Amino acid sequence: MTDYGLTARVHQICRFAISLVTLVWVGIGLAGPESLVAQDWPFPRGDVQSSGSVATELPDSLTVVWEFKADEAIEVTPVVSGDRVVVGDVMGTLYALSRSDGKQVWRHDFDTGFLASPIIAGDKVIAGDIDGSVYALALDDGKQLWKQSTDGEISGSATVFGNQVLVASQDGKLYCYDLETGKPVWTYQADDQIRCSPTIAGEMTLLGGCDAKLHGVDLKTGQAAGDQWPIDGPTGSTPAVRDAFAIVPIMDGVVFGFDWKQKKMLWRYEDFDQGQEYRSSAAINDKVAIVSSQRKNIDALDLKTGKRLWRYTLRRRADASPVIAGDDVWVPASDGRLVRLSVDDGSEKWVYEIRGSFVSGVAIAGNQLFVADDEGVVRCFQ
Repeated sequence: MTDYGLTARVHQICRFAISLVTLVWVGIGLAGPESLVAQDWPFPRGDVQSSGSVATELPDSLTVVWEFKADEAIEVTPVVSGDRVVVGDVMGTLYALSRSDGKQVWRHDFDTGFLASPIIAGDKVIAGDIDGSVYALALDDGKQLWKQSTDGEISGSATVFGNQVLVASQDGKLYCYDLETGKPVWTYQADDQIRCSPTIAGEMTLLGGCDAKLHGVDLKTGQAAGDQWPIDGPTGSTPAVRDAFAIVPIMDGVVFGFDWKQKKMLWRYEDFDQGQEYRSSAAINDKVAIVSSQRKNIDALDLKTGKRLWRYTLRRRADASPVIAGDDVWVPASDGRLVRLSVDDGSEKWVYEIRGSFVSGVAIAGNQLFVADDEGVVRCFQ
């Protein structure tokens, strides 16, 4: 490992301290989307509430300031903390890039690929692979710190609560590990596969399952937090939380709005004229929920009533989940277009196009936007 001297070490310590403070605030559920206006995007949906929303207003005109080419296709959202951008490819390599210029800082090669985004938890990178293994690596140099195993593919990213790491697996279990050591703390068993990421809602985590239930799990005990809520069909979408609202789309074309504090359903949205299919997660601010369907439609739903406010139709579907940033909605589509829409009326404001395809979502940190494509290119816009 290169010795950058005393000054570099001081900067590393300061970055770690800042990240740790951020992690503690996020872990106890006090850091909402506005707190991410600062600089980081450590989780694929921005925060542990999986809101997919920040108050950041990006410049009207963005340009590519750097590109990085990975060895293989990338189907996960980049995550950002301090001067690090971390991303994994489909064949099992994790890359840490310099945020300032996109140059590779380190890489760690594994035997299997990543279909779930890594997360950055303080000074650690946590990633789960398609074989069900969970890895903790040092953010600075990529050294492996610990490893755990589940019995199914990991399709959703991990999340953190205090000093604990939560990982859901297609074996139908939610695993809780100690962040520092990887030691198992508790395990929760659902009735079928879990393909989403755990979402923090107060002292609970919410999980949408293939068993057609929205699960609420007590974070301290790992036990069910009361009765599970029926959602009429399987889902692989990560629940999005904002205040007391929890938004859950399902594969059968319904979007549910819940009050997770009162544990009751508030509304359900379904397009009876043109059946939809939802495989991505919602983005929510304090007024709207934005959902993307396999029928190429981007819909804005009133957060309180579920009424559709506007619709924008893409040329091809978007597999990536949308992101709200200030007055904008960002949608990377499978036709290679990165589309910027008005959150107010869905009008098209800006488009950037590539030859490949966007499969994963965007990360928005500070005044920068990061996105990867299926040809393995990571781009930073500013």
